Amino acid sequence: MTERSGFLFCADPLRASRPDPQFAEDVAAARAAGGRTALLDHDALLAGDAAGAVARVARDSGPYWYRGWMIPSARYAELETALGARGCSLLTDAVSYRRAHELPGWYEEFDGLTPRSAWCAMAPGSPPPSDEELTGLAAPLGPGPGIVKDFVKSRKHEWHEACYVPELGNRRQLASVVGRFVALQGDFLAGGLVLRAFEPFVAGGEARVWWVDGEAVLVTAHPDTPGRHPDPELPSVRTAVGRLGLRWVTTDLALREDGVWRVVEVGDGQVSGLPAGAGTGALFAALAAAGAR
Repeated sequence: MTERSGFLFCADPLRASRPDPQFAEDVAAARAAGGRTALLDHDALLAGDAAGAVARVARDSGPYWYRGWMIPSARYAELETALGARGCSLLTDAVSYRRAHELPGWYEEFDGLTPRSAWCAMAPGSPPPSDEELTGLAAPLGPGPGIVKDFVKSRKHEWHEACYVPELGNRRQLASVVGRFVALQGDFLAGGLVLRAFEPFVAGGEARVWWVDGEAVLVTAHPDTPGRHPDPELPSVRTAVGRLGLRWVTTDLALREDGVWRVVEVGDGQVSGLPAGAGTGALFAALAAAGAR
């Protein structure tokens, strides 16, 4: 790894001179791989002070992988600009981050491997689409149950209230779930509204696969089901990740009841969660080597 490669971690909100303890395992793995670390004030970034957020990053200190809490795509672009003003850069640029982070950016490459989806852009705080607009949005998905989410996240912990639609063709059911989802997301709505066809999965939990430059370097449990470790089939997913062409991404995979592995979600690896004790040595070694290229 070159001297100029590094990892940008979130700082501890209570002590800005040290990394957020939530990412202690990652910090240790990055340093063990020979990585130099710098700190970002995540709260300042979200508040719109990108320059203040990167004030602790040494000028002209080279490219960085970010590793930390989720960042809205627009704020990530501000982070990229603020680092550029200090003579630094991100190894995942803002365009690539949005493409991996938001469903419309990655969906086409995974079409056929992931549940059918339709979406529309929405500004945070705006009212939900009308019943007629929702009917039109859902029409390409056909009859049957569906899932409501935004471009980044669902509210699966409010499953029946704000996530699962028993019948997409039922205008009342669809409008009720969408309305509740939009109300609960409020100002945190990311990008817009997504409707997805519901697919039944077996109860073995999801696998999260970590890809660096097109290669699967780590397979972990999903953070929501840390005690379950499915062993997914990867050849078709590897091909899709290659088409996507992004440097560090994750794919969440689940086994459908008919025995087919399906891509539930794609994400930017920088902000994807890891279950505790997953062991990130191989991941950060791969990132250190990739960052040097």
